[in-house]
Amino acid sequence: MTARVFVSLKPTVLDPQGQTIRKALNAHGHPEIADVRQGKYFDIAIADAATADQARYAVEIIARDILANPVIENYRIEFVD
Repeated sequence: MTARVFVSLKPTVLDPQGQTIRKALNAHGHPEIADVRQGKYFDIAIADAATADQARYAVEIIARDILANPVIENYRIEFVD
């Protein structure tokens, strides 16, 4: 089983890297792009011996306490397999 954790800045937090990407896209002939928000994701491989409930619990704690800064970031978890 693999968990994928997506971490992105909250909508109220400025995203200078996203704005730089948007400006570059506009300069490369894509004026229709109005905004870009950048983020990151983590693929976490779960041991075969773990139950689905154990995996969900562990990944939730890891995402909340380690991977995302709850002051400025949101996160979303998907299980891929």
